[in-house]
Amino acid sequence: MNGRSIGFVGGGRITRIILEGWQKAGVVPAQVVVSDASDAPLAKLKQQWPQVRAAVNGNAEAAGQDIVFLAVHPPVLADVAAQIKASLQSNAILVSLAPKFTISKLSQLLGGFARIARVIPNAPTVVGAGFNPIAFAPDFSDTEKRAVLDLWAPLGDCPQVAEDKLEAYAILTAMGPTYFWYQFYELCGLAESFGLTSQEANTGLEKMVTGAIQTMLHSGLSAEQVKDLIPVKPLGEAEASMVEMYRTRLAGVMQKIKP
Repeated sequence: MNGRSIGFVGGGRITRIILEGWQKAGVVPAQVVVSDASDAPLAKLKQQWPQVRAAVNGNAEAAGQDIVFLAVHPPVLADVAAQIKASLQSNAILVSLAPKFTISKLSQLLGGFARIARVIPNAPTVVGAGFNPIAFAPDFSDTEKRAVLDLWAPLGDCPQVAEDKLEAYAILTAMGPTYFWYQFYELCGLAESFGLTSQEANTGLEKMVTGAIQTMLHSGLSAEQVKDLIPVKPLGEAEASMVEMYRTRLAGVMQKIKP
């Protein structure tokens, strides 16, 4: 990596996902400090990554590192920001992993600290196949941007985007796998019950999903033409209700997370 020390304020799922992705890529930074309000996630982290320092007496140590990941949920973010603002080094970089709180709002909560980036991470980061869009505060230098981007590079794609697009990416890429994973597991289970081995079902699913996306994006066909390629649609009668669920449920989530 780039030799800078790393702090995670919050030791939950996304911190584990990032550490796991780095571990799979063989690039876990030499100095990582993680803090959390609960001892349980820190103990779990230490079991898998004994080299990681668990800060059990508050967030000050994790927040005092060179690059600090603010890895807490929006409902507690304001309180945590108030706790760590005095611990941030003047030349540190803070990377928020939460929707809703803009760079401007974060800077206010952190007492004017302005070296802030925001990332909307997604779960495939755990296998180096993430899509983690990032927005930087306006005054970031190219060197500072590279220090952050180098940390994300082993984890998948990390495109630089306009900050006002991050919440849309939260709906599409961060939460997106949850819309499909339960269906994929069910399909594989059914395929096995119909006679395929587990490996055959998994391979078939992977090829089907990859090919379906490629057809949708690269065939040159319209949406209606793509959907008409397969005449037999066993779940066709459920499509209207599923589309309505997407439009109502996800629009509601967007209203909750937008700044």
